Amino acid sequence: MGMGNLQRMAMQMQQEIVRVQEELAAAHVEGSAGGGVVKAVVNGKLEIVSVTVEPSAVDPADVEMLQDLVVAAISEAQRSARELGEAKMAAVTGGMRLPGM
Repeated sequence: MGMGNLQRMAMQMQQEIVRVQEELAAAHVEGSAGGGVVKAVVNGKLEIVSVTVEPSAVDPADVEMLQDLVVAAISEAQRSARELGEAKMAAVTGGMRLPGM
């Protein structure tokens, strides 16, 4: 394999990585807790987009439970988004682990 081919392949991979990163930024992944009474949505960059709480989950006598449900929903959504990102990047890089990706 010549140096020109290697450079061309590297440029194509870089373009694909940029494309996948743009797709991930636009992707939304949902996580839920408490049987769906608390839902969190994050994008592919692991940024929180929204959190919704069913009124039935709000108990002034048990605020800690609601806080735990919110954290659990966000954690699930972020885990799912991370897995989505890893899968999409693996498809581009052939499973190679690139620093910062």
